[in-house]
Amino acid sequence: MKLFVGLGNPGAKYAANRHNIGFMALDRMAGDHGFGPWKSAFKGLVSEGRLGSEKLLLLKPMTFMNLSGESVRAAIDFYKLTPADVVVFHDELDLAPGKCRVKQGGGHAGHNGLRSIHAHIGEAYGRVRLGIGHPGHKDAVAHYVLHDFAKADQDWLDDLLRGISDGAAALAAGDGAKFMNAVALRTAPPRSSGKGEGIEKPAKPAPSPPEDSRSPMQKLLDRFK
Repeated sequence: MKLFVGLGNPGAKYAANRHNIGFMALDRMAGDHGFGPWKSAFKGLVSEGRLGSEKLLLLKPMTFMNLSGESVRAAIDFYKLTPADVVVFHDELDLAPGKCRVKQGGGHAGHNGLRSIHAHIGEAYGRVRLGIGHPGHKDAVAHYVLHDFAKADQDWLDDLLRGISDGAAALAAGDGAKFMNAVALRTAPPRSSGKGEGIEKPAKPAPSPPEDSRSPMQKLLDRFK
């Protein structure tokens, strides 16, 4: 069994915030793959289902971001999972909007949700880092992550969430490369390979002047007109 955790803050006030992209990823996954209804458990909301041969539990902690580890700890204790069975989906300031990276273990880079999870289960869990971009100055970060995605972000956000859902089964099976390929097919689809694409066509030659049908004598006389 695998545990996918999406990070965010509970309540309608925060639902469309950049900080809640982890919740959004799990909601898309649950809807696309026919998971069960969300139920209250482990200080969060859970939805159960299968992806391929893998049984999967989706968890959205309802503790607020900086206490996310309490919910994750309760879930892995109940199901007797290890940190290696856990994948956390979270917003990432250090990635450009729409970019996605998979990481196993490592530091929390100051992310409050990851910091809490580190404190409760250690650092050996997997992460899916979802790029939201950086506001440009550290003093603006709190305001930035706790505000909704702009209208201009909706296209890339939808592509990213669709790609995550497309690749979810591969990620559950432990194939990070295949998961990333699925995301890339949505966020950076290959160009069409239609014949002649990108090849400049030669310019059409200038039309030849009409043939001069005058007789030699007429040409000579015309010169003296």
